[in-house]
Amino acid sequence: MTTKQIVLISRPKGKPAMENFQTNEFELPEIKDTEVLLEAMFFSVDPYMRGRMNDAKSYVPPFEIGKSIAGGAIAKVLKSNSPNFKENDIVIGNLPWQQHCIATENGLTKVDTVIAPASYYLGILGMPGLTAYFGLMHIGKPKAGETVVVSGAAGAVGIVVGQIAKLQGCRVVGIAGSDEKVKLLKEEFCFDEVINYKTSANIKKAIADVCPNAVDIYYDNVGGEISDAVISNINFNARIVLCGQIALYNSTEIPMGPRLQPMLLTRSVLMQGFIVSNYQSQFEEGLSHLSLWLKEGKLKYKETIVNGFEKLPSALMGLFNGDNTGKMIVEV
Repeated sequence: MTTKQIVLISRPKGKPAMENFQTNEFELPEIKDTEVLLEAMFFSVDPYMRGRMNDAKSYVPPFEIGKSIAGGAIAKVLKSNSPNFKENDIVIGNLPWQQHCIATENGLTKVDTVIAPASYYLGILGMPGLTAYFGLMHIGKPKAGETVVVSGAAGAVGIVVGQIAKLQGCRVVGIAGSDEKVKLLKEEFCFDEVINYKTSANIKKAIADVCPNAVDIYYDNVGGEISDAVISNINFNARIVLCGQIALYNSTEIPMGPRLQPMLLTRSVLMQGFIVSNYQSQFEEGLSHLSLWLKEGKLKYKETIVNGFEKLPSALMGLFNGDNTGKMIVEV
């Protein structure tokens, strides 16, 4: 079978560009024992992928030059030599950016499309949803009446964080980058206040105005100047959940910002970073809560779906321009 793949051909300096990617055609071999032939349906594009384009040590190995980029994907089984999967099963796994691929049975999981659409397993019932749940509940430890601020609030993780915080009885303030996102977060996702950081003349003051009792939990998806402003309004015994630093991922120099340690020290603030795989042994707990809240209508979700396999690079680059509301997904 002839199929297409998207490979990384050079490491970006600053923001990724189309010249960093190349589409190739190649022949797939026949599948062996315990292997399955998959046809891609949906691909997830996520900010962490930018870090994997650098040749630097991190919690996951970098992408290799000349090989397919890989990430979360939903696929249909076309042919199976595995007793665990049959033709037409819908599965999720960490798969290469290929229209078709051969995968071993290990690392593949069937998804139940009766519970939710298949693409939701890349979002609210997948890595972003679990990231939101464990970051907020296990590190943030919200209490009713507290003020929670979420940066990147209209993103795949931020939308879920805000809703879970509301379920815990918290007052929720979001930070987003357009008036459309502000309106959506307030009207559809019930955020109490939302700040458009692109039109706010003084983000530090804007946060102070909508958080008169200061910030008890800051769920940090972006870093940079936004986080400097939020942390300047941090409360005593607050918790800062370090989830992402998308504002800094394309930096070519080390940015200089405020020295935050004195503030954290004198206000007894906890700041903790995490990777969702830290909680892998507890994924069942997270999924049970997310599935129930989704079923009961207590959680809503939003996807930005881009159509076309060849759009994967541009969809990934769009994350850094704020093109997505909710989860950015490419449908093949």
